[in-house]
Amino acid sequence: MTFYALGDSTPLVHPTAYVHPMAVVIGRVTIGAEASVWPGAVLRGDLGTIVIGEHTSIQDNTVLHTTQEWPTIIGDDCVVGHIVHLEGCTVGDRCLIGSGSVVLNRAQIGDDSVVGAQALVAEDTVAPPRTMLLGVPARPRGVVGDDHSAWIAYGVDEYRENASRFRADLRPCEPELLPEKSREPR
Repeated sequence: MTFYALGDSTPLVHPTAYVHPMAVVIGRVTIGAEASVWPGAVLRGDLGTIVIGEHTSIQDNTVLHTTQEWPTIIGDDCVVGHIVHLEGCTVGDRCLIGSGSVVLNRAQIGDDSVVGAQALVAEDTVAPPRTMLLGVPARPRGVVGDDHSAWIAYGVDEYRENASRFRADLRPCEPELLPEKSREPR
């Protein structure tokens, strides 16, 4: 099962969103139109609210959590990479959050920004729009250019198309078996 209510808190999912059957969505979570949540992702809205914007993809094995004081909010048209951890933070529209990165409580990532792979965005970090954040701890390392923005838009479109394909074609199956290898000496 993918969705779980916790007490009176039930996930709200737009009918055009795609949530893989092996993702877990608990409690106060809202998933916008044409958003996608991929295998192994956990969105746990037990203490506070999680909001995923329209056309945003949450990749495999990503963990989104929240606190009572600080919701986790991800804007529209974002790509949140594989194995990301977002906790009590705000991510603006059209952002890329690189694989393996961590964004902690009260951090604010401005619109059109990039958090590099494996970056650690510390608590209370405020990144203005079009900021490139890299490193551990993450520091501003320049401005996001038009080429990065085009790349993010490409990723958003790619995952919208992939979610559509998964919605139409994903089904459980039994694997085909490989033939046994001959045990004759070479």
